[in-house]
Amino acid sequence: MAEGYGAQGMVGRLRRVVMRRPGEAMAAADPAAWHYTSAIDIDEARRAHDAFVDALLAWDVEVLYHDEPLPDHSDSVFVFDPVLVTDRGTLVLSMGKERRRGEEEPLARTLQDCGVPVLGRLEGDACVEGGDTLWLDHDTLAVGRGFRTNAEGVRQLRGLLGPVGVTVVDYDLPYFTGPEACLHLLSLISPVDVDLAVAYPPLMPTAFWAELKRRGIRLLEVPEEEFAQTQATNVLTVAPRKCIMLDGSPVTKQLLEMADCEVVTFPGEPLSFKAEGGPTCLTRPVLRDPD
Repeated sequence: MAEGYGAQGMVGRLRRVVMRRPGEAMAAADPAAWHYTSAIDIDEARRAHDAFVDALLAWDVEVLYHDEPLPDHSDSVFVFDPVLVTDRGTLVLSMGKERRRGEEEPLARTLQDCGVPVLGRLEGDACVEGGDTLWLDHDTLAVGRGFRTNAEGVRQLRGLLGPVGVTVVDYDLPYFTGPEACLHLLSLISPVDVDLAVAYPPLMPTAFWAELKRRGIRLLEVPEEEFAQTQATNVLTVAPRKCIMLDGSPVTKQLLEMADCEVVTFPGEPLSFKAEGGPTCLTRPVLRDPD
């Protein structure tokens, strides 16, 4: 890991993240066109986002801001998706959601300004979104193939990551509610320690579930209503068993606390519940200690 960047894990101590405040594009967005449940009140959305930032700062996470203008990109607040930060630098991905294409290079430029070089880029017909990627360990990246990530994207990821010692394993995601909705691999699971994760197994690829079990990872199964309504599986781990989630999922929060996790919540209704993106989606880890 180079000084200042490297995040090939999900639960090690989080040191630095890039974030982007909700912009005027969200306020002007047509909810139907962006698959939002209702219009975004930008002031309320910013207050919720600020509460999330405050929670990160309270745990001594350095927050860097991506503020390059992107007037036509309502979803650009969800900075997890356009890039992947490795120990060797940024992999510039390619968004599967057509309206989000064009977010990738501006975020890569922000990371370069923060000292993170570009390792490589996806090209041509390849599509991979960050939400479909999960580090099973430092040298193994799980990727979900669905409506946002395709086989060519997986092939190119293997070509870029293989030379730096990373194995890419991929799994088919279900159709669920169709191509317009956002079902990422990380919609189904959030690791909170090396041997513990919150998850919604009913939609998991069977082979992925089996690999988690083989690795001895215990799954805290969220109830269906909290998965569907309050994004209970979308949890950002700041350090082993220290995590931030959206409010409104009392059962999942209790499951985490019974597993000796420290949990902080912030409002989900103004932003995340309307726009399909929780605390994981709102951050791009730049520097995280090895798991």
